[in-house]
Amino acid sequence: MKLKTFGFFLGIIAVSSISSAKAQSSEIFNQNYQNNKIIQIQAQNQDNSKQQPPLIDRKIFFGDPEISGAQLSPDGKYLAFRKPLNGVINVWVKGIDEPMSAARPVTEDKNRPIPAYFWSQDSQYILFVQDKGGNENFRIYAVSPTDKVANGQVPKAKDLTPDDQVQARIYAVPENNPNTIIVGLNDRDPKFHDVYSINIATGERKLLYKNDSNVSNWVTDLNGNLRLAVINLPDGSTQINRIDGDTFEEVYRCQFGESCSPVRFHKNGQQVYMTTNKGNDVDLSQLVLFNPRTKKLELVDSDPDKQVDFGSAIFSEETEELIGTVYIGDKQRIYPQDKEFAADLTYLKQKLPDGELGMSSMTEDGQKAIVTVSSDVDPGSAYLFDRQTKKLSLLYQILPELKRENLAKMTPIRYTARDGLEIPGYLTLPVGKPARNLPVVVMPHGGPWARDVWGYNPYTQFLANRGYAVFQPNFRASTGYGKKFLNAGNKQWGTGAMQHDITDGVKYLIDKGIADPKRVGIFGGSYGGYATLAGLAFTPELYAAGVSYVGPSNLITLFNSVPPYWESFKAELKLRMGDPNTPEGKQQLQQQSPLFSANNIKVPLMVIQGANDPRVKQAESDQIVAALRTKEIDVDYLLAADEGHGFREETNKLAVAAALEKFFAKHLQGRYQEAVAPEVKKQLEDLTVDISKVEVSQ
Repeated sequence: MKLKTFGFFLGIIAVSSISSAKAQSSEIFNQNYQNNKIIQIQAQNQDNSKQQPPLIDRKIFFGDPEISGAQLSPDGKYLAFRKPLNGVINVWVKGIDEPMSAARPVTEDKNRPIPAYFWSQDSQYILFVQDKGGNENFRIYAVSPTDKVANGQVPKAKDLTPDDQVQARIYAVPENNPNTIIVGLNDRDPKFHDVYSINIATGERKLLYKNDSNVSNWVTDLNGNLRLAVINLPDGSTQINRIDGDTFEEVYRCQFGESCSPVRFHKNGQQVYMTTNKGNDVDLSQLVLFNPRTKKLELVDSDPDKQVDFGSAIFSEETEELIGTVYIGDKQRIYPQDKEFAADLTYLKQKLPDGELGMSSMTEDGQKAIVTVSSDVDPGSAYLFDRQTKKLSLLYQILPELKRENLAKMTPIRYTARDGLEIPGYLTLPVGKPARNLPVVVMPHGGPWARDVWGYNPYTQFLANRGYAVFQPNFRASTGYGKKFLNAGNKQWGTGAMQHDITDGVKYLIDKGIADPKRVGIFGGSYGGYATLAGLAFTPELYAAGVSYVGPSNLITLFNSVPPYWESFKAELKLRMGDPNTPEGKQQLQQQSPLFSANNIKVPLMVIQGANDPRVKQAESDQIVAALRTKEIDVDYLLAADEGHGFREETNKLAVAAALEKFFAKHLQGRYQEAVAPEVKKQLEDLTVDISKVEVSQ
């Protein structure tokens, strides 16, 4: 293999995705459930003869896992993984043949969990990223796991991007120059990332390309040569330029409402794999091979079931050939493109039949791989798989203390919105309770240009264990279902069809007798937090309580305060959200902002915010809290001084979970765990804001 490439933006830590249980790989769908099938599904997935399961300690759901995120070194000699060190998740390493107990820490962050790491191509270094307090100004560090250190110490890490005010993005790690990484830094202009090569050993930095063209992403070939630039244009279209010496020319363009994105270069160096849905007669995105010189394009793969967008591609570390494609729908579908991979997949499905498979890491010779398996009721397990001998060895189980038999099944559903559009989603029913007149928590996903998937979700299972049905709608504007479904959400926030889809889903559950109309709550993060505020403000009769987690309340101030490095996306944001710089757009965004309809909110609200959030600033939460504090309703406000767009520190997560379950128990009559550990109780007290003292900056 010549190179590993990374779309390393470390995006939104959405509430629906705060889980170490699943590797970050694409998943897929396969069945379409009609409205009249939902009661049958409930009967199949719920054994009403069971008693309600015991309350599961919140720490099992939200505490840091003992082991997660295993990766093999490319040479196959070492295994790295994440594990707490003195209460903070760090990176540990062991020899491939050593027991897990022999692992030693190679990082020593004392403040924040390390969110991501990877091996250098020559297996000499582990590179990891970290920000400060959730500000998303990620810095890149390198550590040599084989450095000799005194007992009880860890190797010294090198800070390769030592600037707190700069965000680093990793684009490539060339194998033919393994001591070098290709990165983007917005050190010259905070709006744009220039491209640099950085020597891992010395930290020496060399400018490769200055970003004077509103480039949002840079793409290298398998030898690490800069070959393509992805540019967002003022009309919302996407332009792909070829880079060759002094040549910087447009070779491909898709219009606003379409998508086109390079995946990685072919091993021949001439073609690039791309996903695209360009064309009036194309709805679902496809995998294609494109030649930037000749502009010739050929179809490689599209969904055989014609249901969803292209998901992801699997390439061989040894041959660089495409060996598999993945599609995400109700559940995962993997299609082998290679005989050896097909044989491996068949074998793994026989040995690990329960759950969805993932391959999170592979050695350079392609002989060893980390295989994961997880499901809706299983956070997952990781295995070491020897492809030659077919030996499959368990490395670890994620959350082994979690009793899987007490978890609730997640069921894919479909319902019809008021305008006739079919909306997909997921429904999780609490174990041991009849599927009628249940308290329900609606959990809209973040993004909004994202989607929920089938699988283990700690918040879903936590709430189901407390006795709630959990409803997760993939409302229009969700990704993965084609560009028509995505574009149907343009400018439809709040008072529009995106929120109507959520409302119609709740009414569907009420009409089916599943939901108790007096006990429906709503809870979400990021866009899901906005949807919570919008639900309470624009359909106040529908909900009994809501929890907004890093959710914007004023779309105008949200738009005007986005991070400077989102500059290249602003044109598309205006077209998808609305333009606050025009009278019509400003009026629309004001009407869709819950802040300006705060007087309509009549039920209790909890607001959760990170003070360092660069995406949804603290002012978004301050504004709505200040607007509601004179009303005779409960308004709780949790503010973490050391967090950003989603909480990562363990005690903060546990404090939020304790407050959340008590809040919903009070207003929706579910169960909750009364016991709170002293350190969590103190942290909750520290996070709780006296809303009478909240000041709103003008």
